[in-house]
Amino acid sequence: MTQAERLALTHARGLIDGIDDGLVALLAARHRLVWMAGRLKQRLGVPVRDPAREQRVHARAARLSRHLGMPEDVTHRLLDAVIGEACRLQQGPDGPPRLLPPAENLHMNPQPDPAAAPPAPAMRWLRVLPPPQRLAPVVKIVPRRWQARLLESALARVLGSAVHDGSLDFMHGRRIGIEVSDLRMRWVLALVDGRLRLVEGEPEASVRGTATDLLLLASRLEDADTLFFQRALVLTGDTELGLTARNLLDRLPWESVPLGFRILLHRGARLAHAARASYRAAHG
Repeated sequence: MTQAERLALTHARGLIDGIDDGLVALLAARHRLVWMAGRLKQRLGVPVRDPAREQRVHARAARLSRHLGMPEDVTHRLLDAVIGEACRLQQGPDGPPRLLPPAENLHMNPQPDPAAAPPAPAMRWLRVLPPPQRLAPVVKIVPRRWQARLLESALARVLGSAVHDGSLDFMHGRRIGIEVSDLRMRWVLALVDGRLRLVEGEPEASVRGTATDLLLLASRLEDADTLFFQRALVLTGDTELGLTARNLLDRLPWESVPLGFRILLHRGARLAHAARASYRAAHG
């Protein structure tokens, strides 16, 4: 084996390690959500197992496996193991370490403190999560059209009222970019047929930040001025266009965003913030 081949093997193994870390992090997140779903099933009197849903999950995974060139039997066995563990967890009396309040206490605090330290057990659990840059190889394999569908749906929920009342009319014919630096991803947005959509081409203005800081901004756990002052977010290109968009976000009535989506943003941002703080504390 030549030196170049050894280096290539080392690089490949490093990428595999990053994907493995991402798989564990995703499984841990699924573990928590499964536990919450189990609590809700108990309250609603819904059986733990739902054969019809399990068939749909397997069918969707089979379609994705074919699209990505993954052996379907391998995916099926992995999902069987994951679903089996989910059922075991939901049937058990206890759940995982309490990272978030229980489902019955889902409520919104308009101005929570994003720097509030999570409980000690959560800190110990969160510090094993890899930083987002280690998840970049996993995110990269998500088809672009899926990314577009997810982002456009999220924007429609957050900015739907602003589109309908004309507040986003300044976006006609303009393009704004969002760069997630640690995930090495970039999207360009434009107002097309009354909806914000992902488009091709170079943006006229861009906002760049880490996944965690962009989540903190979207969830209102941090205001834009603080994040830009700290250089956690950076605005490039047409400054006037970027500031107009930022001022719109500041004025957007938070109550116009659907409650369920507010809860999702709020909890996702708090978890990401706590995980980053725990990782930094553990690794310097």
